[in-house]
Amino acid sequence: MSLHDPKAINIAIVGVGNCASSLVQGIAHYQNGGANEQIGLMHWDMGGYRPKDITVVAAWDIDRRKVGRDVAEAIFEKPNCTAVFCDHVPASGVTVEMGRVLDGYSDHMAEAPADRTFLVADIAQPEKADVVRRLKETGTDVLMNYLPVGSQEATEFYAECALEAGVAFVNNIPVFIASNEAWAKRFQDAGVPIIGDDIKAQLGATIVHRVLTDLFHKRGVKLDRTYQLNTGGNTDFLNMSNRKRLASKKVSKTEAVQSVAEHRLDDENIHVGPSDYVAWQNDNKVCFLRMEGQLFGGVPMNIELRLSVEDSPNSAGVAIDMIRCAKIAKDRGLAGPIHPAAAYFCKHPPIQTTDDEAHAALESFIKG
Repeated sequence: MSLHDPKAINIAIVGVGNCASSLVQGIAHYQNGGANEQIGLMHWDMGGYRPKDITVVAAWDIDRRKVGRDVAEAIFEKPNCTAVFCDHVPASGVTVEMGRVLDGYSDHMAEAPADRTFLVADIAQPEKADVVRRLKETGTDVLMNYLPVGSQEATEFYAECALEAGVAFVNNIPVFIASNEAWAKRFQDAGVPIIGDDIKAQLGATIVHRVLTDLFHKRGVKLDRTYQLNTGGNTDFLNMSNRKRLASKKVSKTEAVQSVAEHRLDDENIHVGPSDYVAWQNDNKVCFLRMEGQLFGGVPMNIELRLSVEDSPNSAGVAIDMIRCAKIAKDRGLAGPIHPAAAYFCKHPPIQTTDDEAHAALESFIKG
């Protein structure tokens, strides 16, 4: 596909982990349409763009097993452990380059077995000018941020690169860029679209918790207290076992639930967040959800739910829609946070709305 093909959406990926693996597998899986197109995508055609129009043109990672490999090979390298649902990903011709480490690597990861952790390549890291040059020469439309949770400095480094290169930025992690007024203004002033922050999975713990919280509100049930406990065995959960890297994640996930409650719960009555790393779960994420409330007459009730999902494919279809929204925004000359996409696809958008309102706004945005 030509770099100048008007139907192409050229993407660059920062962090070739499980989520990137699911995204790249998904692009190959949906390449031919047919029976596949009915399963797992919220939108087959979005503004004239289909999944097959997305092409990876650049990628960065810090793991020595991935750097120097074709993206199609790197996505299956350790420590990636997500489901292989498309084993015929064609060679991309794009080599994974060494990324900037900064705070993208937590020291506690060194204590884990090699197959479970990042092995940082001992080679020169890129300067901002190197990344900007690559984004420009590859004709990148959208830069996807898949860095580990807690990577504040590293995320800001790549956000700066996107700004300078004039490339739309999709922030899939809970580092607040789109929802930070100063950063949002910089993207607005630079004429560059941004969608973020923190991708909301297709049918994950957060969206289920939100929908049930909204249901309590709509049905007149008073929500007294709730928890959401999540366990998993991928590098995301291993990384988050350093509780210092969790601050923004807990804010993001908690606000996603609080924002649709009839009344904000006191801090001691709501607990939302990753609770434990269980290596053998691999990329399977298990959510334990409990909600306690009062029905008519103040009569107590509670609901308990267990949700089990493969974590990374659960976000990949949402990522495909975010990519296309970013390209549509770019095509229309829009800049700064793209609110309809952020509200529907992200846990911590600049403006929180109910999912019904966000869905209506998104469909209106797509139609233009």
